[in-house]
Amino acid sequence: MVSKEIIIDVSPAEVKIALLEDKRLVELHREVTNRTFSVGDVYLGKVRRIHSGMNAAFVEVGQGKDAFLHYLDLGPQLKSLMKFSKMVAQQRDKAIPFEKFELEPDIEKSGKMSAVLSPNQPILVQIAKEPISTKGPKITSEISLAGRFVVLVPFSNRISVSQKIRTQEERTRLKRLLMSIKPNNYGVIIRTVAEGKKVAELVADLNDLTAKWEKIVRNLQAAKAPAVLHHEMDRSAGMIRDLVNDAFNSIYVNSEELFEELKGYIKTIFPEKSDIVKLYKSKKNIFENFGIDLQIKTAFGRKVTIKEGSYLIIEHTEAMHVIDVNSGHRSNKNSESEDHALQTNLEAAREIGRQLRLRDMGGIIVVDFIDMQNKNHRKELFDALRDAMKSDKAKHTILPPTRFGLVQITRQRVRPEIDIKTVEKCPSCGGSGEIRASIVLMDEIEHHIRYLIREQNAPYLRLSVHPFIYAYLRKGFWSAQQKWYRLYKMWIRLNADASYHFLEYHFFNKADDEISLN
Repeated sequence: MVSKEIIIDVSPAEVKIALLEDKRLVELHREVTNRTFSVGDVYLGKVRRIHSGMNAAFVEVGQGKDAFLHYLDLGPQLKSLMKFSKMVAQQRDKAIPFEKFELEPDIEKSGKMSAVLSPNQPILVQIAKEPISTKGPKITSEISLAGRFVVLVPFSNRISVSQKIRTQEERTRLKRLLMSIKPNNYGVIIRTVAEGKKVAELVADLNDLTAKWEKIVRNLQAAKAPAVLHHEMDRSAGMIRDLVNDAFNSIYVNSEELFEELKGYIKTIFPEKSDIVKLYKSKKNIFENFGIDLQIKTAFGRKVTIKEGSYLIIEHTEAMHVIDVNSGHRSNKNSESEDHALQTNLEAAREIGRQLRLRDMGGIIVVDFIDMQNKNHRKELFDALRDAMKSDKAKHTILPPTRFGLVQITRQRVRPEIDIKTVEKCPSCGGSGEIRASIVLMDEIEHHIRYLIREQNAPYLRLSVHPFIYAYLRKGFWSAQQKWYRLYKMWIRLNADASYHFLEYHFFNKADDEISLN
């Protein structure tokens, strides 16, 4: 069984989440702490304008960018949603029993937006896709609340089961069970992880989701458009909800607050797995400690090495992503043989499946594999690519390879693609290729030490530098560190930090706070 781990790095600016399978990085999520939109958030929006040509509306949700709402994303029960929202707004001090609400007929599937919505009209909406580039978020008025085992859909009574639950007996059992426990006017989508679950677990999940909907309705009573009514749980908790299963060995997090939150959440939904959440306390960066930083540097970028010299070239355009498979050092007198081409293509297929998840690439992806004439080999490649993307939760379609080795993939795009720069302008030389003389750097450091000890009376100093400078300062019998001790009667502690650029250095006090040199 594949071993799975989640590593969470919390900083003031963002939360980074890495999913490892057998210690190999397969997914990377970055959540900016001050984000304005998140998939699943529910808003009371206000229609700004109707675009008849696109059969869509632009809706103000109070976050700067107007959201895009297409007619097909209104949901069949729009009339029920609008009627209920109006009733709630008119009876602000009175609770309306949702189960007793009488549903309206469905709207026409091929109707016009102008026939159902008008400018300045308030409407309950949910974020379906985060803003990408200059576009605002994409929204839907078919509200759904995702839980551990089920997805709750208000204004519906339909029960559907995940197609991944194959056994007809289990599908029937789950359907009957949910039909007996769900309240009226709530539709339910039964998720794959519900397979084999007992009634108590499903009831608890359903009760949690109905409570969320009731809270949204209470918030709606006092809201004036545009307003946020419900924030979906943050990405880390959402990943736990969607991903955690018996294959997970551990979840490491370096924030005590998030540790307590996740531990409580796991204890609620997965009592027997609550001890897998672990608080990381070391001073060493959590991503560096688990080897994630190194994997990020090697996995992102235009060129990605696979094995034995073969590599991928990944290019991004406005319309699509293009991946070229190259045999590299494998090229020799036998490199044109079908066996070599097949082997390289199969390894590339596995890496491409990982890369699509890792970078969260969406839209159209065209892969140029090495040409193969044998039909059976092309089928083997197609099967390998499908197998590599089997664990990808984003909806995707893969077309069989053409005789020229081209494979077309479409993959669901929900969030902006992760783009990490693996080459940077040198911070030491600013791209000029020249740096200050080392003797000038030493003179500068000694000047700061003299100032901090003799003028600021610093009782303790720690100097953090690049490992090369660290080695230089400790070199020899009368090293620079020893000379400073003789001169200032204080032992200057040294620390090597591989994340620093060559000429970067910082001073710290005993409390581990950086000392400002301005």
